[in-house]
Amino acid sequence: MTQIFPHLIPEVADWPVAKQSKDRANFIKELDQFVEKQVLETNKGNLYDLISKSIYLENQRIKLNPWKVDPPDEKLYWKNISAELEVSVHSEEREERELNLLKKIIHRYNEEIVGHFSPGTFRFSRIFLLSFFKRIFNKYFDKGQWRWGNKAQLQQKIKVKGNVELIRTLFEKGTVVILPTHYSNLDSIMVGYAIDTNVGLPHFSYGAGLNLYNVEMVAYFINRLGAFRVDRRKKNPIYLECLKSMAGYSVLKGVNCLFFPGGTRSRSGQTEDKLKLGLISSLIEAQRLHIENNEDRKIFVVPLNIGYHFVLEASHLIDQHLQLVGRDKYKRTKSGGPTFGSIFKFIKDIYGKSSEVYMSFGEPMDVFGNKVDNDGKSFDKFGHIVDTKDYFTFAGELSSNSQRESIYAKLLGESVVEAYSKYNVILSSNVVAFCAFHIIYEEYKETGLLQLVNQKYKTFTITADTLEEKVRIVVNLILDKKNKDLVTISDESWDNVSDLIKEGVYKLGIYHAASVLKPDKKNNLVCEDIRLLYFYHNRLTNYGLEELMDWEKV
Repeated sequence: MTQIFPHLIPEVADWPVAKQSKDRANFIKELDQFVEKQVLETNKGNLYDLISKSIYLENQRIKLNPWKVDPPDEKLYWKNISAELEVSVHSEEREERELNLLKKIIHRYNEEIVGHFSPGTFRFSRIFLLSFFKRIFNKYFDKGQWRWGNKAQLQQKIKVKGNVELIRTLFEKGTVVILPTHYSNLDSIMVGYAIDTNVGLPHFSYGAGLNLYNVEMVAYFINRLGAFRVDRRKKNPIYLECLKSMAGYSVLKGVNCLFFPGGTRSRSGQTEDKLKLGLISSLIEAQRLHIENNEDRKIFVVPLNIGYHFVLEASHLIDQHLQLVGRDKYKRTKSGGPTFGSIFKFIKDIYGKSSEVYMSFGEPMDVFGNKVDNDGKSFDKFGHIVDTKDYFTFAGELSSNSQRESIYAKLLGESVVEAYSKYNVILSSNVVAFCAFHIIYEEYKETGLLQLVNQKYKTFTITADTLEEKVRIVVNLILDKKNKDLVTISDESWDNVSDLIKEGVYKLGIYHAASVLKPDKKNNLVCEDIRLLYFYHNRLTNYGLEELMDWEKV
């Protein structure tokens, strides 16, 4: 049974993210100064080229990839910035003019990035998300419940694993940063809801893609729930510094933060094994600044692997992945939009099926990847206590060194990736998809993956006996890894392979229009969408199971 924890800080208005939002204007003022200092340290005497490059990249974005959520004055704004920059070249006060232009750009970006947090909107979202998630994870009627069930029953569908007690203890000793895997647009609200209702922690500031703001209702809530906006189209160095500094400075000010270090959703369905280090490096910098300011405060990093039996946008994501790897050899699906049949099936499944989600927290660590105890002390891999100050000290002097800190960021990223693999909760649906796909792929391995997935409208059939034979072997391999503390498994029927297969087939991609895998009248199993089967199979591709099964790695 999933343990439910009481709230550490019951009053929403007392949460760090609420206090930051209440003083938003002053926070942005301080953030402007922080970003300006960071930019000048790396671009001293070269502001013209920096601003000129930003103008060019922004004009290209506006021309080639405009969004309706963009400010209406974008084109005019950058035209004026360009004109002012050219005037500055011939001015006796060139440096001052260029500095003022830099300040204007920084402030505009920070006003865009920094979000709001409304306690009233958050309280309403609790009610709304309770209703929303009950319909996704509960049946309409089920044994012991009435009409979608209640909050307590939903909380039991959100399976929390990991040392939650330690995370809660560290919350009171420093600033906690959660780094989740990223599979779905639901991830942010799913993690936020679980942290609030099951883990009992205050809401975290988190990054949300600006594309989500294209939907007005979604934008209304995200904009009032502590999200900072991330526009992945913007690649210019000033914007990237603003974004990085937003995360780092928030943490420095004691605001607990959540961001996806993979940068975007996993298109393949595979757990991330490569992370973007920009935001991670901001945590290293924030820890150094704490030490430089003589503040006895640590930053604690908690990896989080999210496990679903289904990802609503899986078809779209795997299409993008296959297009990327196959290029012109892959025949991309032409979506004709939802049909009456697909809508009816979705509604029917919402009423008649249930599922669960796993939130698997890795062991908390400091910003260098060292494990920490209940007192927040850091320990190296040999169990020796380490002082984080030593990481920033050279020849007895505390100093900043960008090259050194980039290495620390890389090491932290590697520690997070390792935790993702170890604390990924292996589900029955993962095992079934993994084995079923390889059974089908065996016939196509000579011609390759693209030849197989291009057969979008073909159904593939495998016998139940063949599937059970392969699943039984894979289950034993997984249980062996679990006994060696290398993997984490779900709370399903691992001691009974037949039951595990039934659960896996039932839960695998339950809300998709096409059945990923379903039994037929002859007790065989039929796959109606090989691309989706491939997507869900990919969750187990980092464990060496293919080699142990003498299967070709796809």
